[in-house]
Amino acid sequence: MAQEARAEFTELLAARGVSRRDFLKYCGSVAALLGMSEMYAPQIAAAVGKLQPALWMAHGLCTGCTESMAQVDSPDVPTVVLDLLSVNYWETVMAAAGTQAEENVAATVAAGGYVLIVEGSVMLGENGNVLRIGGKPGIEELKTVAAKAAAVIAVGSCAVDGGWVAGSPNIANATGVSKFLKDSGINVPVINLPTCPVNPEWVVAMLVDVLLMGELADGSILKKLDDMGRPKLIFGSTIHDNCPRRGHFENGEFVVFGSATQAADEAAGFCLYQMGCKGPTTQTNCPLVRWNHRASWCVEAGSPCIGCGNANPITGGPGNWFDADAPFLTRHADVRLPGIGGVQPSTIGAVVGGVAAVGLVAHGLGSAAKGRVKGVPTETQKVHDAKMASKGGDK
Repeated sequence: MAQEARAEFTELLAARGVSRRDFLKYCGSVAALLGMSEMYAPQIAAAVGKLQPALWMAHGLCTGCTESMAQVDSPDVPTVVLDLLSVNYWETVMAAAGTQAEENVAATVAAGGYVLIVEGSVMLGENGNVLRIGGKPGIEELKTVAAKAAAVIAVGSCAVDGGWVAGSPNIANATGVSKFLKDSGINVPVINLPTCPVNPEWVVAMLVDVLLMGELADGSILKKLDDMGRPKLIFGSTIHDNCPRRGHFENGEFVVFGSATQAADEAAGFCLYQMGCKGPTTQTNCPLVRWNHRASWCVEAGSPCIGCGNANPITGGPGNWFDADAPFLTRHADVRLPGIGGVQPSTIGAVVGGVAAVGLVAHGLGSAAKGRVKGVPTETQKVHDAKMASKGGDK
C-alpha cells in the first residue's frame, strides 16, 4: 500500500510538471527552514504526500495571504488544494459554494483532527455581525471550527493581531485569533505567522512541521514558539541581523529623503534606516527566505521595512504594528510601553537622558558605542505627528 501511495503521488507531481528530484529539492529547503538537515527531505516528502484535512477560513482580510500562497514554489496551489493538503474549505479558491460549502465545513469538524488556517482579523463589532458566514456571525463560526481543530495557524498580521483592520480607530473592533480564542475559553495550539502578507514558505513549513513531527498530541510544538506564539526559527532574529545593507549601516551610509544625493545613494544600496526602516526592530527571516519564488524582498526592492512582522497577538486590536509603525516613511516606530501606548524614541531619550543612544536600536547601540556609526541621532517627532497630536489624534 505504501509503495502504491508513493507511485500515485509521483504521478500527481509529474502531471503538474514537477519532477521527483525538484520536489525533493523543495522539501530540502523546507527542512532547512525548520532547522533540520536536508537528509529529512524524504520524510518531509512523505509527510506532504499524506497531509490531513485542513480548513482555510477567511475573516477580515484583503485575500493578500491567499495571493501570497499562490506564489509558493512547489507544490503549486492547485496541487495543495486538490491532492496534498486536502483543504475542504477555502473560500477564495474553492469551487463549492452555498450549502455545499457549509456542509464541507460541518463534515470536517465532525470528523475532527484537522488543521485550521485563519486568514484575516476577527471582527467583534456589532456582536460579530460585521462579518457573517453561512447566515450567522463570523465569530460563532470561528468558535465552532476552532474548538475541534488539532491546531490553528494564524496567517498574516491581520489574523495574528488584527493588522491594519484593527488600526485606530478600529471601528470593526478587530482583534487577532490568539486573543479571541483565549478570551472565548478555547484552548488549542495557535501558531502565529505575521507579516503582510504571510510568506507562503512559512505556511508550508509549519504544516509539514506539525504533521511530520507529530507534536500536536503532546503539545511539544509550543516549545518551538516564542512568547508571541511565533516559530522561533523564523522569528528569532531581526531583519537587520541578515540585511545585505547592514554594512552601509555600519559605515554610516544612509539614504536621506529629499537629499541631493538620494538617487545616487539608493542606487548604491545605502541603508534605509533614516527612511524609516524598521529592520532593526522587526524579527523575521525575510532576507533569507525572501518572496515570490525567492526572487526578492522589500528592502532588496528598495523599500524600507515597514515592520509588519511586529505583531502583538497578546493584546490585539489598537496599538498593534500598524499603529506603531505608520506613517511608514516619515518616522521610526513608536516604542510600545504598558499602560502608555506608543511613544517616540526621542521622548524616551529625553526622559532617561540618553537621547543619542536611544535613537539607535539593536545592533546600532553597539555600533554607536564603538564609533562606527556617524550622524544617526534620535529622530525628533515629525511635523505630521506633532500636528495630529495637537488635534487630539494618534496619527
